[in-house]
Amino acid sequence: MEAEWQARTELLVGAEGVTLLREAHVLVVGLGGVGAMAAEVLARAGVGSMTIADGDRVQPTNLNRQLVALYSTLGRSKAEAMAQRLLDINPELKVRVVGEFLKGQPLVDLVREPYSVVVDAIDTLSPKVFLIVEAVGAGNRVVSAMGCGGKLDVSQVQTGSFWSVRNCRLASTMRKRMRHLGFKADFRAVYSTELSKAESVVHCEEEQNRKSRVGVIAYMPLLFGTLLAAEAVRIVLGEVKEKEFYHKPLVGVL
Repeated sequence: MEAEWQARTELLVGAEGVTLLREAHVLVVGLGGVGAMAAEVLARAGVGSMTIADGDRVQPTNLNRQLVALYSTLGRSKAEAMAQRLLDINPELKVRVVGEFLKGQPLVDLVREPYSVVVDAIDTLSPKVFLIVEAVGAGNRVVSAMGCGGKLDVSQVQTGSFWSVRNCRLASTMRKRMRHLGFKADFRAVYSTELSKAESVVHCEEEQNRKSRVGVIAYMPLLFGTLLAAEAVRIVLGEVKEKEFYHKPLVGVL
């Protein structure tokens, strides 16, 4: 079955590429619309080991955009439900589930383990900055999603240097925090240059680590998650030197 289900992947990346993916271990933090899609694409690409982390549970408001959100999964741990979905794609996947909100030393311990790539799909500021600073400080390569809420135009979604992201309030605030911390390292980011619609933002206090809620359309977080996974795959396949397109930026591909 393994040779059959990965046949199309091997046609593109070769046997060496399939092996690199199978031997990779990717950490995905945040399993909402962006992170769940990234995790699924990575599983379908043949990544052999994944650690997935999210302390949230599936809610009805997740149904419009999150792969893990179904009527049958309402109330379940997102991490547990996502693990089940990933194993239904590839039963041989080695998946470690972290189904709680981590902060402080437990989060440091998690992100400082050695990974092929760390995929940041957190949508709240403080834990996002903390994760990136600690992961990069440990020598891990990071790909990170910026804000996808309040946006409709897929043609303005791209990947690139975090420090070059524009028209994103989240990225701007992150940069201020990082400069204050003396953090200057670069990493790949998925972002949109489209200005968010001001009327799509409402303030709320009932959700952990969140002071506002932003409107989002079904396809946008899925696109962000797909591009996050694409960047992660290209990092894993970086040793396949003859495939030059692995090293080209995904700008203007849409």
